[in-house]
Amino acid sequence: MMSKTAVITGAGRGIGAMIAVRLASDGFNVALNDLNMEALAETAEKCRGFGVEAECFAADVSNHNSCEETVKKIKERFGTIDVLVNNAGITRDGLLARMSEENYDLVIAVNQKSVYNMMKHCCAVMMKQKSGRVINVSSVAGLHGNAGQFNYSASKAAVIGMTKSAAKEFGARGINVNAIAPGFIETPMTDALTDAQKQAILGMVAMKRYGTVDEISGVVSFLAGKDSSYITGQVIEISGGLSM
Repeated sequence: MMSKTAVITGAGRGIGAMIAVRLASDGFNVALNDLNMEALAETAEKCRGFGVEAECFAADVSNHNSCEETVKKIKERFGTIDVLVNNAGITRDGLLARMSEENYDLVIAVNQKSVYNMMKHCCAVMMKQKSGRVINVSSVAGLHGNAGQFNYSASKAAVIGMTKSAAKEFGARGINVNAIAPGFIETPMTDALTDAQKQAILGMVAMKRYGTVDEISGVVSFLAGKDSSYITGQVIEISGGLSM
């Protein structure tokens, strides 16, 4: 039986790296994407520790042609594309009144257009296979908005709409499309916050702690596995009760 392959964008560090390692531990061969090849190589080495194959691809996922070429290479290398995790994302925070057009367009390109680019090409492979799983990484900012993140919230809200639309299009083709919406997770991004900012955030979280990347990757593992076979078009918030 041919091994299954998972494609993970933004797999160099943080949530993306942990998702890659978790799926490798589940037995998936992994195609890893990031522009930081040094970090990506470290992720790949960890993945290979589970006896699976791991290959690195330095594609700019905001570029349509780059994604098309990369997906072709992944298909040639592994034979199948069974899971796509659209995790690549950036922030360029600032109040709307001061936000430059450049920073708005950049966040939309990396966070939103990348999902279109990768889904268009990976789902073409999945349709021929008549099976596949897509997990899009949104955010609580896409569900509830966040002051100072007009561009980021817009991109992540769009990912939710894209997820639901694609789920309706691909449901009869054997492709499940879901999204996760992480809250405040322990990553290098949250490490940069001041103590006052951290306390203010924790005051809004019912569980009074940050989430861990393990808690995110566990949900992705579930959505990529057989136990989620009748789940599609859903958004799972992983926030410790932030919105309650």
